[in-house]
Amino acid sequence: MALAEARKAYQKGEIPIGAIVVCKGRIIARAYNLTETLTDVTAHAEMQAITMAANELGGKYLTDCTLYVTVEPCPMCAGALGWSQISRIVYGCADPKRGYREYAPRALHPKTHTTGGILEEECRQLMQDFFRSKRS
Repeated sequence: MALAEARKAYQKGEIPIGAIVVCKGRIIARAYNLTETLTDVTAHAEMQAITMAANELGGKYLTDCTLYVTVEPCPMCAGALGWSQISRIVYGCADPKRGYREYAPRALHPKTHTTGGILEEECRQLMQDFFRSKRS
């Protein structure tokens, strides 16, 4: 489902990153990058999803939630996810150039569990296709 959100971003000319938040078996947020649409460098898929999920739950903590995102979060998003105390993050492909693990490996809450590499090839291919299309 996060990949479907990423494809929506791609269609709108946004960097194709999608995210969903699941809480107690229910999707409570769906989002994709909106940085171009909103002319806002902070409008990453994860940031949009955090805000939607917090609004849905009526509080700022996402302690019983899982974020599914197509690409490893950046340091900014990892910091916000850390403050949200999200329980789990599942991401598709790593981001060796801008991912949090390289620049801010301790940004997440200490109790947050992470899993990477889910649908990794599909997520990576979508990103590669997007940037290849921008260079042509």
